[in-house]
Amino acid sequence: MRILITNDDGISAPGLEVCQQIASDLAGPEGEVWTVAPAFEQSGVGHCISYTNPMMVSEMGPRRYAVQGSPADCVLAALHDIMVDCPPDLVLSGVNRGNNSAENAVYSGTVGGAMEAALQGTRAIALSQYYGPANRDLDDKWEAARQHGLDTCRAILDADLWGNDDYGIFFNVNFPPVPGAEVKGRRSVRQGFRRDMGFGVKPQLSPSGRRFLWVTGAPQQQPTAPGSDADVNLAGYISVTPMRADLTAHDVLEPLKSIE
Repeated sequence: MRILITNDDGISAPGLEVCQQIASDLAGPEGEVWTVAPAFEQSGVGHCISYTNPMMVSEMGPRRYAVQGSPADCVLAALHDIMVDCPPDLVLSGVNRGNNSAENAVYSGTVGGAMEAALQGTRAIALSQYYGPANRDLDDKWEAARQHGLDTCRAILDADLWGNDDYGIFFNVNFPPVPGAEVKGRRSVRQGFRRDMGFGVKPQLSPSGRRFLWVTGAPQQQPTAPGSDADVNLAGYISVTPMRADLTAHDVLEPLKSIE
């Protein structure tokens, strides 16, 4: 198997090393792992692409490239240039520093990279490590992802639920904020929503008197609806959420016919 790995934390991020380990074990001794990742951190860029600016690509080593762009840019660079003669069988995006459960998935560059792969017709899995009081002070904060990432990816591949729809399926996986030995298992769940937990801004004046705005987040330990991703993560389970790039609110289409 030939696997492409990318992320949104940047090519030097420790989570990418965890992803490399998962991908290497998944690909096997006869497989290949290619890295095409952002040269600098791209957290929160979502599915952004550098449509109006060129991207510089730097070869860092064998099958290892840094791209001055977003995770989606990295996937495009890999599929249409770097790996055009040897396309990947699978894209792994992550392992992200922090969770991409609930509304975080909408902003996530990690999820954006997997989404772009799916739009290009390539199987893809986004991987993120939830942080919390039980794991943020561990020597290896990636312990849950490192210990359970390979089996989780294999289980998704074995299920073979990608389908052939125009908007292809990709999977959003979040490892719970607990040590590896305390992971209780996997749950296939929907995306949740943290109420009253959205992003905001905080103004600040610079020493020169210029006004700047910092984007602010919120605590990530508030549960979502029962049986959704962040809910099971906080209960110690790995969440596996199937996603599509189709943004249509299908449940509203029929009622909307009243305006025709």
